[in-house]
Amino acid sequence: MTDLLHTLPNFPTKHYTHLIPSLEKNLLTTTDLLTLDPLEVAKRAHLPLLDVRRLANHVLATLQSQLGVIDGAEALRKHEESPNPEDASSLKASGRTISQGWSAISTLDPLLDAALGGGIPTTYITEVTGESGAGKTQFLLSLLLTAQLPPPQGLARPTVYISTEHPLPTSRLAQLLRSNPDLSSLPTSTKPSLTRIFSIQTPDLESQDHILAYQLPVLLARHNIGLIVIDSIAANYRAERSSSSTSGAALGLRSTQLIQLGHQLRSLARQHNCAIVVSNQVADRFAPLPSSSPPQRPPGSSPPSVHSQMSSPPHPDSSQQGMQSLDAVVMPPPPSLPPPQVSSPQYPLLTLDHQQNFFTGWSAGPHYQTANQNLKTPSLGLVWTNQIACRIALVKEQQMYGNREEGNSMEGAAEWRPRQWKRYLKVVFASWAAATGSEERGTEFEIWSGGLRAVGQGV
Repeated sequence: MTDLLHTLPNFPTKHYTHLIPSLEKNLLTTTDLLTLDPLEVAKRAHLPLLDVRRLANHVLATLQSQLGVIDGAEALRKHEESPNPEDASSLKASGRTISQGWSAISTLDPLLDAALGGGIPTTYITEVTGESGAGKTQFLLSLLLTAQLPPPQGLARPTVYISTEHPLPTSRLAQLLRSNPDLSSLPTSTKPSLTRIFSIQTPDLESQDHILAYQLPVLLARHNIGLIVIDSIAANYRAERSSSSTSGAALGLRSTQLIQLGHQLRSLARQHNCAIVVSNQVADRFAPLPSSSPPQRPPGSSPPSVHSQMSSPPHPDSSQQGMQSLDAVVMPPPPSLPPPQVSSPQYPLLTLDHQQNFFTGWSAGPHYQTANQNLKTPSLGLVWTNQIACRIALVKEQQMYGNREEGNSMEGAAEWRPRQWKRYLKVVFASWAAATGSEERGTEFEIWSGGLRAVGQGV
């Protein structure tokens, strides 16, 4: 900050004497303070985040005042009252004010809404994760229509669909409007329409950053958007990582990009009071093989030996007598041994292998060791997990049934054939809804022509 007084000679530095030495020590300039994210500046200089924001806002207001962009007195008064207007408004709001202003988007199914704590709320980032074919896109398409419904089922506002992989499936949306009775029976004035869904496609990470930083804020302000859907959030980052190096520097850069993305989306959600729902892909997670202990003999028994099993040894001089002696040997059955004990893999409590059982949606507990599915981990890792407020896992299980093959006379021979898929909705974590237990499958649902609907109370 040695160039601060050179850039702004009349800047009142006496209010920030506890910040400037640390900024100078870490070679941070005024340009860095204005262009870099305040969180990154605070980390590099080891300073409180709010103080760094206050200094950056003050410098920006003074610079704009000198350039004649805004009224300097009004800008300084605003920043002195609230260095960050969005954070201050959320911190000053009481619990009753927040509860009265809380609004959510329904799934049009009472059981699914109950599992989600009322639906998908505004001002938060909600992630829907699952493997291919689990129903992520179907879930998001339903939200694009229900968000247009009047309260309490929706927000009565338009929606935005940002696609990173495929264009907006308008034919499927039209089918939802025709097949779902809650949508088809509405009058024309309140019925959702495809014309109120804005579609944006981002083929690469560069265009995605540009759209989220410049085009999306303008769209939200002009059309009062109530829901932003990103399908999927990990596609461009996966493509970028596959084409670049996997060194520590590249991974560190991606972590910084994810933190900035989370901050950007949260700011848009709070500023425009809209809901942000993103889909995320998953990767296979390989659990270690369970350890097996050697079988233990019953107490008091000795290891079997050849001499104890034979009634009399054969005579060395007579081969015939030896054969008769061998024929007369009675071999007792081996002592019954208990089956080997298989134990679940145990990890230290503070390791990622243990902690990810609580935030991925796929736990390595006894239930998933016997289920017909593999362990999964949502993409983008723990860094992205810390940016979202809720994670919904759509788990797909393959049901197997045993059928005896015709013409097979072997006892117990059977062929296991897949009959159908069962899908479950799990709330991994959320601040407004109870999480699904690690030993529970969640709320079972099915995909039909009208969207998603629950088929039971869950297991």
